[in-house]
Amino acid sequence: MDWLDAVRSLRDARTPAVIVTLAMVRGHAPRNGGAKMVVSPGEVFETIGGGNLEATAVARARAMLASGTAEPQLLTLTLSDKETTEYGVQCCGGEVTLMLEPVRVVPSVAVFGMGHVGLEVARILARQHLDLHLVDSRAAMLSPTRLGVDGAPGPLADAVAGVHVHQAPVPEAVLASVPAGTHVLVMTHDHAEDLAIVDQALRTEGIASIGLIGSRSKWARFRARLQEAGHDEAALARVTTPIGLPEIPGKQPATIAVSVSAQLLQLIEASAPVTARSETAR
Repeated sequence: MDWLDAVRSLRDARTPAVIVTLAMVRGHAPRNGGAKMVVSPGEVFETIGGGNLEATAVARARAMLASGTAEPQLLTLTLSDKETTEYGVQCCGGEVTLMLEPVRVVPSVAVFGMGHVGLEVARILARQHLDLHLVDSRAAMLSPTRLGVDGAPGPLADAVAGVHVHQAPVPEAVLASVPAGTHVLVMTHDHAEDLAIVDQALRTEGIASIGLIGSRSKWARFRARLQEAGHDEAALARVTTPIGLPEIPGKQPATIAVSVSAQLLQLIEASAPVTARSETAR
C-alpha cells in the first residue's frame, strides 16, 4: 500500500497517523528528497530508507501520536559514523531534514434535535472539518430543502463537514452507530427524548462528551431520574448543562448556537494538545 492509500485507509478507519517526508537532503542519504512514509500506532507504510534514520523517525512519530500533537515538527539528523543514537550508526555521510505531519482523527459531533437552535448549531459546525451527525425523530426537521443537503439550497449547502442525516423514531438508537469519540449535543423538542438520549449516551462506550441544553431545574429533574436508572455521581458528572459560554448571553437561537458551538470547539481542541511547532536534533 502506498503512502497516500495508507492515509486514506487510516482516515476511514479513524486511526491517527503521522506522514513523514524526507524534506531536505544534504550529501548522501538512503532515499532522495520527497520520499514519504506513514506511521500509525501499530503500522508503518512505505519507507524513507530504513536504518537509524527510519527508526528515529518512527519513534518520534509515535511520540507525537501518544501526545496528540496537532502541529508539524521538523527533525534534522546527521548520518555519520560519529553520530551514535539509540538505533545505531548510519554512515551515509549526509544530513537530512524530516517533516512530520500529524493526520488527526476527524472530530465527530452528533446534534440531537434539529429545531431552531439545532439548525443554527448545525449551520456553524458545518463550516468546520468534522463529521456532523444530525438526528431528529421528525422527518420534516431533516428534509433536504430545510437543511440544504443532497443538492438542495439551504443553510448547509456549502458545508465543509461531512453531514450525516439520521431520521429515527427512537433517536437514542443512533448512538450505537456514531464513531467512538463523538461529542453529543442534546437539544430535542421533547424532554422525554432528551432524557432517553442522555441515559443512553451514558451507557454507550466511547462517547467523548455529553452536552444538554436546558435550565438548572430541568437538570435537577433529570438527575433524579438518571440516578433512579442506576447512574452514579461519576457518570452524571460527564453531562455538561447548561451548555454554552456564559460570556455570550442571549436567548435568540443564533446567539445560543454561537455560544454552544464555541464551547464545543474549545472542548474538541482541548482533547488534542499541541506541542512545539518544530524541533531539531543532531
